[in-house]
Amino acid sequence: MMADEPLVLGIETSCDETGVGIVRGTTLLADAVASSVDTHARFGGVVPEIASRAHLEAMVPTIERALKTAGISARDLDGIAVTAGPGLAGALLVGVSAAKAYAYALNKPLYGVNHLASHICVDQLEHGPLPEPTMALLVSGGHSSLLLAPDITADVRPMGATIDDAAGEAFDKIARVLNLGFPGGPVIDRLAKEGDPKAIAFPRGLTGPRDPAYDFSFSGLKTAVARWIEAKRNAGEEVPVRDVAASFQEAVADVLTRKAVRACKDEGVDHLMIGGGVAANSRLRALAQERCERAGIRLRVPRPGLCTDNGAMVAALGAEMVARNRPASDLELSADSSLPVTEPHVPGVAHAPVHGHDHDHVHEVSKKNLYS
Repeated sequence: MMADEPLVLGIETSCDETGVGIVRGTTLLADAVASSVDTHARFGGVVPEIASRAHLEAMVPTIERALKTAGISARDLDGIAVTAGPGLAGALLVGVSAAKAYAYALNKPLYGVNHLASHICVDQLEHGPLPEPTMALLVSGGHSSLLLAPDITADVRPMGATIDDAAGEAFDKIARVLNLGFPGGPVIDRLAKEGDPKAIAFPRGLTGPRDPAYDFSFSGLKTAVARWIEAKRNAGEEVPVRDVAASFQEAVADVLTRKAVRACKDEGVDHLMIGGGVAANSRLRALAQERCERAGIRLRVPRPGLCTDNGAMVAALGAEMVARNRPASDLELSADSSLPVTEPHVPGVAHAPVHGHDHDHVHEVSKKNLYS
């Protein structure tokens, strides 16, 4: 019997974090994460096969840790939500397979949800129900997107997206050029605080009068920074790492916030939500706050721990699906590495019983062995 607020477990494995979150309605009960980022660091980026194997090893322990933290039994759940895409195909398959197994064994509804929509919905865990429509700026290693969401469970509309390198990807590449290691975002953020953001005039991509109003491009910026560094080194001069970090970061934050505020004004939306891993960047948060206040726009940004990939965001969207009576996915749910943001979740289709049997009854013994 479901309580007034649905109790949902969410599984996130789109990249290198095995995230398991548990929420009741809009209240976060557990947020367990097992990251394999240190394993990837020596390769300078995420290696898909290593990520998939790490998810396999971490899945069950992370789920058990989340259940223990929340103080609940798996049988208490009202549903299981999982990132069905977009993301790394192999990594997604691990999460989807685990979610299907738990949903089947527990006889609970399964919800395959969209990674990007989940990044928007997670803000409900910190700032309450999302306004409708919600304007969201999502910035991560793989995505830089402006999205308008009249209904986070059923209607998400792309306003603009990156046409080459996403913001997080640019951070990683510039960190590599500066020999700062991987991932690049946190270390550039830290060094930028000691540098001058006006020291070097790096370009702002796609900000001309004839450029797409809401699309992003960071490839030109990345190339300009790399060439500036190379020129310094070729001249035998020391590279001012802190000033480069600050000036590069300022260029990224400037473009992101400028376009996001413009979209809010153009659409008549009086608030902006920022999510994704790059939303943890201190300069992006500060500049967004400054420009939103000036424009009379309310800014909503989750705490940094909820900006990076996590299971809580998947559970949050799953709980919203349950609360709004959205159709569950079926056990034939597949991972979709290029799942479009216009599909917040993957609803199931009705199937006739196989050979006249209710397949839920066929494996009743298996369920008892797993959860007796």
